Amino acid sequence: MTLADRSADYLAFVEAWLRDRPTLTLHELVASVSSPDQIAIVSVDLIVGFCHVGPLASPRVAGILSAVSALFTRANEVGITNLLLTQDTHRPDAEEFENYPPHCIADTEESLTAPELAALPFASGFTIAEKNSISSVIAPTYLEWEHERGPFSTYIVVGDCTDLCVYQAALALKVRSQAQHLGQRVIVPIDCVETYDLPVHTARAIGAQPHPGDLLHHVFLHSMAQNGVEVVATIA
Repeated sequence: MTLADRSADYLAFVEAWLRDRPTLTLHELVASVSSPDQIAIVSVDLIVGFCHVGPLASPRVAGILSAVSALFTRANEVGITNLLLTQDTHRPDAEEFENYPPHCIADTEESLTAPELAALPFASGFTIAEKNSISSVIAPTYLEWEHERGPFSTYIVVGDCTDLCVYQAALALKVRSQAQHLGQRVIVPIDCVETYDLPVHTARAIGAQPHPGDLLHHVFLHSMAQNGVEVVATIA
């Protein structure tokens, strides 16, 4: 029996589980805390190099920009102003380029905030945290921002990729909360996260590792939930 055969029941379960995810509202979240300042939104890697231009740009990722922009707008309307954008801003000799093609190098178009987010009327209030790896929470600006603005009781994590940088950020936040008994909520709305797709035949042709987007998106969302992250359909 192949791995695909042995995994069929699990994959059917995950598909049904994702279809059954609840919806939250920002009004519910604000009502659950003492102040909107207790809520933070962490946007991961919604930049030109993953959405529009460059070797890792993906139309799947660009497809969530509308939902993320709408979430940001609703958040601003209810008084949530702690919006942090962590963004790949690599050194030209980044060690990560041993695993992925050079991308999002500092001072290039690829490292810029996606224009759909940069055009929002309150974008001047964003905090930009440059990062040189798939981890957001070790970026110096992230640590400074959290120290200055926090502590937070609720984190909403959006962006890309579901199985890479989003997973790293959401799990790091939740594991820290569990380790320190902080009781913090970490929430991932499905309509605001995505990952790229690289089929096996294409990967073989270019000498890269395959990356089945649908499979990894589903499995890593479920893995986050297994580890205490609240995975919801959307935040209205």
